[in-house]
Amino acid sequence: MTPFTTLTASAIPLRLANVDTDQLLPGRFLRKPRSDGYDNYLFHDIRRDRDGALRADFPLNDPRYAAAPILVADRNFGGGSSREGAVYALVDRGIHAVIAPSFGDIFFSNATKNGLLPIRLPIETIERIWSIAESDPSAPLTIDLAAQTVRLANAEPVRFEIDAFQRACLLEGRDDIDLTLAHAEAITSFETSDRATRPWRAPSA
Repeated sequence: MTPFTTLTASAIPLRLANVDTDQLLPGRFLRKPRSDGYDNYLFHDIRRDRDGALRADFPLNDPRYAAAPILVADRNFGGGSSREGAVYALVDRGIHAVIAPSFGDIFFSNATKNGLLPIRLPIETIERIWSIAESDPSAPLTIDLAAQTVRLANAEPVRFEIDAFQRACLLEGRDDIDLTLAHAEAITSFETSDRATRPWRAPSA
């Protein structure tokens, strides 16, 4: 997992509340291998019209935001089911941070485990970001995870809160596998000792 320290980039304004995981990644695509690129299915049903054509009025279809790695959404982002694929779709699209007033709890946890930074900010701050991003799509937004701040243009930085453990994992680029492998020597030592003291528990060939 790539460490997340600071990010200065443009943002995608998404004025949608209650975006659930089925909207982020419709369930019928969960059987697809991730190697296909889950970004192909991100917001699949709401970014297209009835004929399957991309809607020009949907922010992620706007070429001005094509390279933007920050998504700024409305309340209750990522509610619904626990599917981790919803996070994969955002990450595969190149989204490194999502800012919203509130998140689905499981989505928030899945995001931090996959290198995606979820940031809770007051709706008043988010509305300012939306306005700036809509008037100037290239306007930079700076996120500093170590300082836990978001800075809009030349304004004073706004502080956000995040669990200390989740913050440390993102800063160091450690996922659950990395956390387990950090104890590899202790695990091997226990397994060796356990085989010696309780050989009957070890699987036989």
